[in-house]
This record gives sequence, C-alpha cells and structure tokens, in this order.
Amino acid sequence: MNLGQWIGLIAIVLSLYILWQIREVLLLMFAAVVLATTLNRLAKRFQSFGMKRGFALLLAIGIFLAGVVGFFWLIVPPFAQQFQELTYQVPRGFERFNTWLDALRTRIPNQLVPYIPDVNSLIQQAQPFVNRLLGNSFAFVSGSLEAVLKILLVLVLTGMILADPVAYRKVFVRLFPSFYRRRVDGILDKCEVSLGGWITGAFIAMFVVALMSLIGLSILRIKAALALAILAGFLNLIPNLGPTISVIPAMAIALLDDPWKVIAVLILYFVIQQVESNFITPIVMAQQVSLLPAVTLIAQLFFVTFFGFLGLFLALPLTVVAKIWLQEVLIKDVLDEWGNHHRKETELVMVSKSSGVDENWTAESPDINRERRVDDDILQKED
Repeated sequence: MNLGQWIGLIAIVLSLYILWQIREVLLLMFAAVVLATTLNRLAKRFQSFGMKRGFALLLAIGIFLAGVVGFFWLIVPPFAQQFQELTYQVPRGFERFNTWLDALRTRIPNQLVPYIPDVNSLIQQAQPFVNRLLGNSFAFVSGSLEAVLKILLVLVLTGMILADPVAYRKVFVRLFPSFYRRRVDGILDKCEVSLGGWITGAFIAMFVVALMSLIGLSILRIKAALALAILAGFLNLIPNLGPTISVIPAMAIALLDDPWKVIAVLILYFVIQQVESNFITPIVMAQQVSLLPAVTLIAQLFFVTFFGFLGLFLALPLTVVAKIWLQEVLIKDVLDEWGNHHRKETELVMVSKSSGVDENWTAESPDINRERRVDDDILQKED
C-alpha cells in the first residue's frame, strides 16, 4: 500500500470511530427524519385538496401536537389514580394474606408450621431491594430530564426539516460523487415511499389493537380501560416486545378488582397478540413493507443492544431504510455488476468505432455530460 492508500484507510477508520461515538445523535436525527416524513406526507395529503403548503404544514403539526397532548391527558390521570389506589390496596392485601396464614397455622400439624412463610420476614428480605430502588430515584429523575431534552431536540430538528426539506436533501445528496447523485436521489425516493408505507401500516395495526383491547377490557369491566387500550396500541409500535410490556399495567389494575380478572386480562392480551401477529400484521405490512419476521427480531436485538430503548423503538424503520440501501447499493450496484465492467467497456469501444460517428467523440464524453446533467437536475428538483 502506498501513502495515499494508508491515508485513505486511516480516514475511513477515524470516520467510523467518530460515527460510533455520535451514534446516539445520529439516532435522534433519524427519529426527526421519520417524524418529518410522517408530517410531510400528511401535509401533502392536505395539499392534494387545494390547501397551500404553509397551512397544510401548520394543520399537520397541530394534529400531531393535539395527539401528543391527548395521549398524555388520557393516559396519565387514570394511571396516577390507579397507582394511588394500588399503593393503598397492596398493604391491605399483605395484611389479609398474613391473617389467612395465621389461620392456616392453627389448622395444620405443628411439624408443617415452620414451612409456612412469614410475611414480615419476606418484607425484611425485600427491604434492601426497596432501599436500592429508592436510592436510584435521583438517577431516574435525571434520566427523565435527559429524555425530555432529547424529545425537544427531535421536535426542533423535525421543525427545521419540515421548513425546507429540499435543502436538506440537496446537502445529503452532495455528500456523494457527482456521477452517483442521481442514483442516491432515486434511493431516497424509495426510502421515503417505504417509510410512508411502514407508517401507514403501523397506524392501522395500532388502531386495530387499541380497539380490540378497549372492547375486551370494557367487557371485563377493568378500570381505566380507555387508557390501557391506548397504551396497548402505542406499544404495538414495538414488535414482539411491546404487547408483552402493555399487559403488565393492565394486570396490575385488574388485580384491584378481583384476582380472577388478572388471568382473564392475560388471556385477552394473548389472544389479541395472536390475532395481531398472525392476521393484522401479515395482511397490512405485506402490502406496505416486506420484512421477514426473523429479520425484524434480529434487528430489534441489534438496535436495543447498541442504542437502548430508542433503538428498540426505531428498529423497524431503521431496518426498512437499511434494507433499501443494501438492496440498491450493495446488491444492485456492486454485486450484480461484479465482473461486467470489462464487457461494458468492450461494447463502448465497438460503438465508438462504428460508422457515422464523429472521430472526436470518445467514450468518456457522455459520462462527463451526464454527470453535469445529474448535478443540475438534483439542484433544480422540486419537492
């Protein structure tokens, strides 16, 4: 390797190291791109009815903010009320359980009495865990503040991208060589279409899951059924793990009414999960995004390992975009063209030697002119 090749290799290694160090910032930027794509598609839908771009964007942003405020308004108050009731009912449950154990000790042989657990001893054993949990409360608060700041950053970036999406697209396209910019612009179009398809399919699945959860929880007469249903629909954005997380608060609230409702809620969520994974997602997502189930699960494990909860939440859209770039760049432009370069050069030479062609014409001239046209087309492309 000569000096230039060593410099190029070192530059690539340093670039990868820098990208790894700022991976969380890049993930937040991608979240802003996904949100901006969603709002931009909604604004374009309003524009199709004759509305101007500015009013369409304001309406789309207003609908999004109303949805966020409505989500927290419907979720937080019922959960806070149920949590207060849960903190009141759990000690009473322990007392009732302790009374039942005392009554049981008087009815069994003395040899079996030492084997019956004591509630007070269990509480003492759990005391270190409670102290550790309370000791981490400051870390939880600081982590919550950090999450709020990240959300604000994503919202600010989303607003900036929505203000002039074509300008940011031009900047990204210019990072590539001039001969490849038209190709990159086409890949970005495919990414936008695929992200839009995923967003549409995800919202349909969310609505169906929330509706089924609301009907089932209302039949079981579970408190805060609407809040639990909305939470189940929202967590359905996380494939495989989201439904498992959503059943925990539903079972905790069902415990306040009657113990048998806990089993009923577990069965209900299991049925909903089976219907969603076997019928809703295959039908909806097959028409929007084609991803193998194993690829989805592997992507979740990968992104949650390296990026945490935000990576888990964005695993599916990241996989959709990564699939398009791998398919278009690695497979079509590299692997499919492997070994065909010499044959194409031979064909160009044969054309250049054919009759009726100017002698001053060379095989390189069309490529140079095409590169200039590609650069001009990208700069003049309208949204």
